[in-house]
Amino acid sequence: MKKTILLVGWLLAACPAAFAQTHYLESLKLENQQVSKNGSSVTVRADIVLDEMELNRQQSVRLVPVLVSADGTRQQELAPVLIEGKVRNKVTERKQVLGEVMEEEGTVRLRRVNGEEQTVAYRTETPFAPWMVNGRLEVRGYVTGCAECSEGDEILTVGEVLPYREPVFALADVMQPVEEKVKRRAEDKSARLEYRRDSYAVLPEYRTNRAELDSVQHSLALVKENPNLTVTGIYITGYASPEGSVAYNERLSQRRAQTFADYVQKRNKELKKELWHVTWKGEDWAGFRRQVEQATDWEKQREVLQMIDGCEGSQDDCEKQIRASLSANDYRYLLDELYAPLRRNDYRIEYTVRNFTPEEARQILETRPDLLSAAEMQRVADSYGRNSDDYRKVLRTALRTYPDNVAIRHNLALTEIQAGNYDEAITLLKSTQDGASLNLLGTAYFKHGDKRQAAQSFSRAVQAGYAPAGENATKVKEVLELLGE
Repeated sequence: MKKTILLVGWLLAACPAAFAQTHYLESLKLENQQVSKNGSSVTVRADIVLDEMELNRQQSVRLVPVLVSADGTRQQELAPVLIEGKVRNKVTERKQVLGEVMEEEGTVRLRRVNGEEQTVAYRTETPFAPWMVNGRLEVRGYVTGCAECSEGDEILTVGEVLPYREPVFALADVMQPVEEKVKRRAEDKSARLEYRRDSYAVLPEYRTNRAELDSVQHSLALVKENPNLTVTGIYITGYASPEGSVAYNERLSQRRAQTFADYVQKRNKELKKELWHVTWKGEDWAGFRRQVEQATDWEKQREVLQMIDGCEGSQDDCEKQIRASLSANDYRYLLDELYAPLRRNDYRIEYTVRNFTPEEARQILETRPDLLSAAEMQRVADSYGRNSDDYRKVLRTALRTYPDNVAIRHNLALTEIQAGNYDEAITLLKSTQDGASLNLLGTAYFKHGDKRQAAQSFSRAVQAGYAPAGENATKVKEVLELLGE
């Protein structure tokens, strides 16, 4: 796409050098001027109006447009225009006939007829270089007299060329996380009680059972004694390890789950009976496989995993096959180390949490952020001000608590961009699929200097349904074309 950039300020406020003896440039007029970048070249166009120039018959003015970098360290001279007085023009023509004059390629030469209207339709091209962006155009005039001697130089600063200003992108403002109508929470735990052989009675003083039961009671106390929480259900699920028959282990897991539930329920009588729910699963083969996967130092690991994966039909037959393949020591290891964690009761405590004021939420955030909703955390963050360190600190806590919350992630990335932390914003957003967040990722990439990644992110944002990213994608495309990247 060809992009044309109009020169700014070709109003001629001539600035001749202090030592200049002539002032021809201030009599020039430049009209219909344009500087444009077309692919790998820059085109300069202008109509140079000479109507008001009164040129000495013996003199010539060599006009040289020059592109100069913004810092003045680089420049590129363009094709010159040679304007000659009547006598000087005749001398030049005579020398051309004699082969004494070699004009620079692209030079436009004409005789000035004082008092008449004359216009030079100037057009030239030069290869583009990045330093030309935000540069300036000067017109330098070199006046030569009858004896080929210099009679003064003039410089006219025309104005800025190929101006580039970093685009301002359309961004979604802070998103508001969805409010939780009811804040439902749960604690998932496991109680690995030890039982005497073929027994399902809960024996508090048997081996490590006291510590396990105290842990269960502590988990319940943390919920039921917290005035901000309301218990809505306790779900107990019993499991067994694969040794023995499937039918036997089904009954065993049922009885152990029920006796465990009875034991705990008696010690928490304030919790209504309808809150308790007991189920059982029998043999836990999925858990068995996980245990074997973790036994990386066991030489039988691969063999047992293959037998588990190849098990079809009767689980009793599979268990017998595994047992038969192991030595006495390996089977003892299986029973004591890999089966033991499978003989357990999982329990889940479900509860609701009341809503908190921003002041209350500030205090709770330090100890139990999981009791706050994402919306409550956002309100705490807002109370500190969006550009504050505390705002970002609260949102980081919120994101750790709710890593899948699109609004929290977006808001944190937005404030990181505003703080100039583009690396952090990219890390936060690089896996996002949300349109507004992809648009934000494009902005972070652009600010970081990766314009092509920015273009890709804006394009993905459009595909994800975020329409404003289309305008941003166009801006990046124009920048890439201008800068030649």
